[in-house]
Amino acid sequence: MPAVEVAARVERIRETLVAAGAPLVAAEPHGDEELLAVHDAALVEWLRGAWAEWERAGLRDDPGQNRVVPYNFMRRGAGPRREPVAVWARAGWFAYDTMTPIGPGTWEAARAAADCALTAVDLVAGGEAAAYACIRPPGHHAGRSGFGGACYLNNAAIAAEALRARVGDPVAVVDVDAHHGNGTQELFYERAEVVVASVHVDPGAGWFPHVAGFADETGDGAGLGANHNLPLAPGAGDDEWLAAVAEAAAHAAGARGLVVSLGVDAAAGDPESPLRVSEAGYREAGRILGALGRPTVLVQEGGYDLGTIGPLVRETLAGLEFGPG
Repeated sequence: MPAVEVAARVERIRETLVAAGAPLVAAEPHGDEELLAVHDAALVEWLRGAWAEWERAGLRDDPGQNRVVPYNFMRRGAGPRREPVAVWARAGWFAYDTMTPIGPGTWEAARAAADCALTAVDLVAGGEAAAYACIRPPGHHAGRSGFGGACYLNNAAIAAEALRARVGDPVAVVDVDAHHGNGTQELFYERAEVVVASVHVDPGAGWFPHVAGFADETGDGAGLGANHNLPLAPGAGDDEWLAAVAEAAAHAAGARGLVVSLGVDAAAGDPESPLRVSEAGYREAGRILGALGRPTVLVQEGGYDLGTIGPLVRETLAGLEFGPG
């Protein structure tokens, strides 16, 4: 099946924002320690070397599989489990679906996306009111030791950890992607230093990630009450979505810094979601989040209609900067 998470997504966004007069800042490289504050080292090393291992094993030629895709998922189940040694089995140790392949350039793209998110943190920590990371692949479905949902490294979570190191606790992640950020929820579910709110289509109605994102998932242990899910019925439009965004913003109001997982796939016409949000709705969401007045890092997540993705991001950022008018 052809992918919808393609490089043209960020090219369209970048073109739109530069045409609107936005300054373009190149990402700076950062060390792995900021990735390892979020992800297990074993996952990072697998992602870094998976394609090279796959090629060395000859799997690109026999059986002719030109992407790393799991054929088994043995991570959970009754009885003991040991990490496999065969590269074709290790793929399913770290991935949790078959829609997130690894090929030539995957690691470089994912690693550069993390650097871009961290550069946005640097800008905000240096005094900018807000900075937007124009990146792909997205990240909010990636957890501590596993990846999926077209996500490899959790850019928003990496940014949140880096931001709290700069501005103090707590910081907030508000996720407005059409799909629940199950990876972000997992990473901070038992912690109070990062509060998380997510507005998304109801996974109970059959939408990815299917197994997480329900309203009764409110955190555990020290993080009890810090996680807030706002699932919406398929077909929900501006009124329902913006009310949920306002509730998510209220959940984040006590934070010292804000990370926004900015997916624009809740828009009407996006092929990957049943929500019906307008450009005006996204501009108002930007205003709501900007009204918090916190140092803000926005990280691109979903949005798959190449004809509208740029204007939707532009309107969100315009709302953040200028308000609804």
